Amino acid sequence: MMIDDAAVRLEALGNPTRLKIYRSLVRAGHSGMAVGKLQASLDLAGSTLSHHLKALVIVGLVAQERQGTTLICRANYEMMRGLVDFLVAECCVDACECAPAEAARS
Repeated sequence: MMIDDAAVRLEALGNPTRLKIYRSLVRAGHSGMAVGKLQASLDLAGSTLSHHLKALVIVGLVAQERQGTTLICRANYEMMRGLVDFLVAECCVDACECAPAEAARS
């Protein structure tokens, strides 16, 4: 993942309402959650939820699928893992305490 892509996704999650929405969808699992249920569980106005969901969809963190008259939202777990991997990819690279462990794996 490129740093600009990571920054855009982290910026989207930097809003408390969007972070609550995203965490709810992550907890919902691969089956996702209907927008109506998400709205009720978070006690948000429909327009507010729609606004924040759009921001999460644009950056690829959330996918939406229409099932009849119901709109299902799902966390994009592949994108989430990519973002987390990006954040930890260079963990302790410059720290002396990790150097022996890195050398042992080589």
